[in-house]
Amino acid sequence: MDSGSTDATCRIAADLGAEVLQHPWRNYADQFNWALDQVGGRSDWIMRLDADEVVSPELHAEISRKLPTLGPEIHGVHVRRHMNFMGDPIRRGGVFPIEVLRLFRASAGRCEDRWMDEHIVVQGKTARFTGYILDDNLKPLDWWIDKHNAYANREVVDLLNLRHHFLPQETIAQATGPQARRKRWIKEVIYARLPLGLRAGAYFLWRFVFRLGLLDSPQGRRFHVLQGFWYRYLVDAKLREVQDHMRAQSVDPPTAIQAVLGIDVRN
Repeated sequence: MDSGSTDATCRIAADLGAEVLQHPWRNYADQFNWALDQVGGRSDWIMRLDADEVVSPELHAEISRKLPTLGPEIHGVHVRRHMNFMGDPIRRGGVFPIEVLRLFRASAGRCEDRWMDEHIVVQGKTARFTGYILDDNLKPLDWWIDKHNAYANREVVDLLNLRHHFLPQETIAQATGPQARRKRWIKEVIYARLPLGLRAGAYFLWRFVFRLGLLDSPQGRRFHVLQGFWYRYLVDAKLREVQDHMRAQSVDPPTAIQAVLGIDVRN
């Protein structure tokens, strides 16, 4: 499924026998759910895997061996997710590995309708596999920064929606898995109520010092600074910019978001 790419991806996929569909981009959740609707009953299980993620041999073996044995009451499977940054594994800081629901029955799973940190949600029971997915992006740092700049815009939408309720919002209880629910509760009930800017520094201190991120490799330490402080501070700076525009122009959040961030949340 493509959203208007300009490289040769669609041609290559079609030449290899894939059915190529087009759907205009809104956000990840909307795109993913539209793709699920197109799959219909043509597949029993779905695996959500990003282009920069690799399935470990252990997980590959578990999927082949265990997936056919799962009963109909099992709607999803949690796996561990590890991460490399600029070639080095992130071992400390309390952020990896994390448990994610990435395997689910096509008829039972849906992506949360959120602009950021969207999870797959299933209503039935879930299982756990011990294998893992490795996020191992090989692109340069400029690409990573551009990506997180766009992430920050999307996170501002969710943070404003948490306060002003201008879009449907998944609740904490709907997040599948105890780790996902705990992370969202901390983020939305505690972190979101702390002062802008200050909370980015507090989070970085917790992660870099108390969770020993400073003992990671040199690339790991760069990751903690960039993702644990720079990114979080960028989100707050953009949030403040939108809030200032709302007050100065006396407009609602969707209007300010479009004017400042260029995102049409009403579309």
